[in-house]
Amino acid sequence: DIDCVYNRGRHCQLVMGPAGSGKSTYCATMMTHCQTAGRKVHLVNLDPAAEHFEYEPTIDIRELITLEDVMEELDYGPNGGLIYCLEFLMNNVDWLEEEIGNFDDDYLIIDCPGQIELYTHFPIMRRLCETLGRLNMTVCGVYCLESQFIEDKSKYFSGVLSAMSAMVNLEIPHVNVMTKMDLIEGDYGNKPLEEDEDDIEDDSESAAEKKRRKQKRRRRLMEKAMTDREMDRYLEPDPMLMTEEADLVHNGEQPSSRSLKFQALNQAIVQLIDDYSMVRFIPLNITDEDSVEYVLSHVDNSMQYGEDLEPKEPDDVKEYDE
Repeated sequence: DIDCVYNRGRHCQLVMGPAGSGKSTYCATMMTHCQTAGRKVHLVNLDPAAEHFEYEPTIDIRELITLEDVMEELDYGPNGGLIYCLEFLMNNVDWLEEEIGNFDDDYLIIDCPGQIELYTHFPIMRRLCETLGRLNMTVCGVYCLESQFIEDKSKYFSGVLSAMSAMVNLEIPHVNVMTKMDLIEGDYGNKPLEEDEDDIEDDSESAAEKKRRKQKRRRRLMEKAMTDREMDRYLEPDPMLMTEEADLVHNGEQPSSRSLKFQALNQAIVQLIDDYSMVRFIPLNITDEDSVEYVLSHVDNSMQYGEDLEPKEPDDVKEYDE
């Protein structure tokens, strides 16, 4: 018998999402999980403003250009400087091709910047995807949205719209991930409802004040008692969520920092999302290995990782006597 080594092809995850959505934590979690599973995986940093990593990047854009240098020499702001850095990278794509060309059958996790306009308004990331395709790499976009977005329905739907925009613009296999689910699971169902001024009855308050206090407490109890079924409405965006938000306004309970003039716009956005039915989020709790594996299995399936196995001759061929 001859030992056989398998060529799994070249695959990479393009990790995107708003600033603070947990992209770097996602990358570190996936690095640990993949290495434990025996995959040869490397971290690629494309954020010129990044400072700290749990894993040292194998490929780092900061070796080519840094945001600090751009801001100092060209007098750009943070956002303009970051866009300049990514444009500089794509104008010097030979550097990236040379760096990636060193990997034969490895698995890359690419940590991208958090400026949403890079994925929705500029062609930079699409050009990057085309470059990776020319290098015979199968790319899966991973769009991260943090679970705290569900506390503000308008903010949540803006995140859904951004995810859908990235899916349409990049035209690559795509997986949307709801990050920081461990925080949600701690807030809902496990912690007792803390007492506040709305829980204290006052005989001197008017009927209207009592009604307002009871409505506010009822809302807090509803948020506290969020069930798995309720959470599913956020994992698979339910347009009725925004309708319910509008009903609160008409019932005399104005949502925080919300204006009536935006309701029509919100409804139009929700209708757009519902018409296309493209966005679905996979929950990720980084403290749960099963949750991490569940997300990874979706990413692998979307880019058919492991389905292109081809035997190749090992580096050291054993000699056998005839």
